[in-house]
Amino acid sequence: MSHSLVFDAVSEDSPGPKWVARWHRSWPAYQAWFLNSGGDSGPDRAACEKALRRHMPELVPVHARLVALAGGSDRAARFLSTWCPPSYLGGCSLACAVSDDDVRLLRNYDLSPDLNEGLLLRSKWCGKPVMGMVEFLWGLSDGINAAGLSIALAYGGRQETGRGFGITTILRYVLETCDTVEQALRVLQRVPSHMPYNVLVADAQGAAASVEIFAGGGAKVQPHLIATNHQSDGSQPDRAAFTKTHERFDHLGELLSSTSDPAHLVHGFTRAPLKQDRYGEGFGTLFTAEYEPLKTRMTLHWGCDRSVQTLAAFKEGRKEVHYSTMAPGPARKDDIDWVKIGMDYAAGHDIDWRRLVPGWCDVA
Repeated sequence: MSHSLVFDAVSEDSPGPKWVARWHRSWPAYQAWFLNSGGDSGPDRAACEKALRRHMPELVPVHARLVALAGGSDRAARFLSTWCPPSYLGGCSLACAVSDDDVRLLRNYDLSPDLNEGLLLRSKWCGKPVMGMVEFLWGLSDGINAAGLSIALAYGGRQETGRGFGITTILRYVLETCDTVEQALRVLQRVPSHMPYNVLVADAQGAAASVEIFAGGGAKVQPHLIATNHQSDGSQPDRAAFTKTHERFDHLGELLSSTSDPAHLVHGFTRAPLKQDRYGEGFGTLFTAEYEPLKTRMTLHWGCDRSVQTLAAFKEGRKEVHYSTMAPGPARKDDIDWVKIGMDYAAGHDIDWRRLVPGWCDVA
């Protein structure tokens, strides 16, 4: 079965006609999800707006603008506030590598192609240029701002819920209001999330942190700059065998310990066991996002293909990705089974590079 997703790169400083177009495109599906998941039984509009004023006041004018553009209904206002929303799932692998002259934060986004908006948005909603992958029409699953602060999330592994905001709105808030990891950590401690998540954050000064976010509020910094879909409190994550969260976590640890150059970290993310290909089961890697805080640059990787964006020279465009035919990332010479090649050559057999080289695209 073929699976595909259209990715759009859009630049709009203030919410306007481009955002409205996305609203009309995505709201029918989001509204159906919201209703079917019991969203109408959640807090009323006044409570949602009060929570936003209390915890993230800088976003209040943005929220009001978006609600007006969306038609002004109570349901739209409540949905866009993301205060105590219905629960939702996800996957993802995160890691950050730091050297004397480079910082790279990477994430694999693992989900069904039918459940991602495919939108990279560059905006300037609160005065600071921000770009990132959009979820829930204005939140961010990952992103970077003009100060170089970069952030990404992974599902924390449990459907436990508490009184809090959807995590993507919190990530948006971090990038709109913070410049450093220290500032971001204060926000993540202060603003409550409605579900458990794991978040990595890095800045242009070389600081980085991995944080476990708890349902209903609170956060704890972790000792290693990696995360998958479980937390360190001993709780049992949902579908651990299916998502292979512990196996991916262990592999990330090995990958990070063996990577001296942060620029090489991406090679591990674009091949198994981090790269997932179970698209029909709702667990495939839709993209690898690579953030470079020192250059305020991000790169989206889809197998052999990629798109590089900077805040200063953002390029709008559209790309359709077909996952059933997408080859994994380029192999390196140390991935090649040279013994097998030699044996085939000595026996007079043709060399099948696609079979011999894991993730074959080219030999670098």
